[in-house]
Amino acid sequence: MNDHAGVNQMTSGQRGAEAARRLPSDLPPAGQRRTVRLAGLPRQVAHGREFARTALTDWRWPGEEAVEDLLLIVSELVANARLHAGGAVQLSLHASAERLRIEVSDAIRTPPALSLPHRPGLPGGHGLHIVQRLSDDWGVAVHADGKVVWAEVLTPAAEADPGA
Repeated sequence: MNDHAGVNQMTSGQRGAEAARRLPSDLPPAGQRRTVRLAGLPRQVAHGREFARTALTDWRWPGEEAVEDLLLIVSELVANARLHAGGAVQLSLHASAERLRIEVSDAIRTPPALSLPHRPGLPGGHGLHIVQRLSDDWGVAVHADGKVVWAEVLTPAAEADPGA
């Protein structure tokens, strides 16, 4: 008699196969990096979103909602550079089987800061809170020519198998 009738049981091999179906399927084994120069362009946020949407479509990134969240992260990072650093210099996306890393560089060395306390009912000051909420990790790397603000999001397969 089956004590687990009606319970969906998957072996680790089946879970691995299911996770593999949720990987970005058109990536080379080492992943892929795409970069676009945004310096001097009008409508940097729209241009960055379209660039990211094209890359995610090419890579067949899984999940419509996940793609929309990634595009929102791109929008917020580019908008922050535009509003607080005189504009974004470039947007880079590095996709692998484990994660997508989004990087937006600008020419100002001052790191961004979360507005605290966060006041959701007031306009402005929400961008980094949105990035923090939607990403698995984010941060800033300051360098001689400015900074890079980055966010990383794990793929569904990496989330399903945190030991990988």
